[in-house]
Amino acid sequence: MRDRWFGRSAARRLPGLLAGLLLFGLGIAVMADAGLGLGPWEVLHQGIGRHTGLELGTVSILVGIPILVLWWPLGERPGIGTILNVALIGTATNVALPLLPRPAEPIVQLAMTAAGVLLIGVASGLYLAADLGPGPRDGLMTGLHHRFGWSIRRARTAIELTALAAGFLLGGTVGIGTVLFAFGIGPVVQAALAVFDREGRVGRERRPDLAEELGSPGTVGE
Repeated sequence: MRDRWFGRSAARRLPGLLAGLLLFGLGIAVMADAGLGLGPWEVLHQGIGRHTGLELGTVSILVGIPILVLWWPLGERPGIGTILNVALIGTATNVALPLLPRPAEPIVQLAMTAAGVLLIGVASGLYLAADLGPGPRDGLMTGLHHRFGWSIRRARTAIELTALAAGFLLGGTVGIGTVLFAFGIGPVVQAALAVFDREGRVGRERRPDLAEELGSPGTVGE
């Protein structure tokens, strides 16, 4: 396990991991500034931010920490990619948000939203292909799967619907962007993995039932 995450092979995969995490944060910022809705977890982060005054990326970082704590009773353990995930995605989001336009024209908003989904999907492919440890939310999903025998689809759906409902109640933006994310992210991630993980490392190092659903809606590397 140590060689997998800290050895020479891991060092070769680190640039892809870093690029994926930074692009992921940029994609979130693009969707947020478009104003047409976010993915389930970002709806929650935005809702919390509106009540606390914290920036979107800062909330993402802070929420990631207690999620990691939940890993331990579920038997999951972090890798270097997990720690970098918590720190870099939120930081990249915070840096990008004030630099991007906030259009009022619906066609531009829609184009930005689609670009955000595309960026997050490509970034997820890069991040997952590095295979240096799951993101906090993915680890929670696989932990529930292993501990309670839930299917990946059931675990992911339960987690993301809970995050979406809580975020909506807190005032996070739910809209056409949320729908585009739900239906668009899976195919983009799957296509990105075909490019960045040609050796099939991601599929081989997971149980078949996990690999089967890597490209399903909502399965991203955060």
